[in-house]
Amino acid sequence: MAVGSANSGASTSLPLEFHEISNVTTKVHKFKLAGKKNAARRYKPTKQVISDEVKYLSAKENIKFDTPTYTSLTAPPTLVPQKHYCDITGLPGTYKNPSNGLRYYNVEIYRDVIRNMPSGVDQEYLGLRGANVILK
Repeated sequence: MAVGSANSGASTSLPLEFHEISNVTTKVHKFKLAGKKNAARRYKPTKQVISDEVKYLSAKENIKFDTPTYTSLTAPPTLVPQKHYCDITGLPGTYKNPSNGLRYYNVEIYRDVIRNMPSGVDQEYLGLRGANVILK
């Protein structure tokens, strides 16, 4: 008797393939249904969430004043310090010039650019950042 034969009493020993005798590959799996289509999307865009909430709240009569909604939720201010960037290069600004308030990346920027900067140009750089001082 051959190990892979279908008839245990037959004298012929034809080897069968594993997929022919296995239930694993021949039975229908629920996760592989051919006719089932995937859902078009599983999320709603923010505009749609807000408009659905507005429709829901307008249809509801007794709403408390302090009921949290999607648009009324606020977060506390962050505890992470603000990142500072160099006003000249845009790289992380680790240093600050005390005389004019410009931030710079390293000593080379200070030595080559900021120290030799004509008057008034520093206020233009600060104006780009929104930190310029306007005297009237």
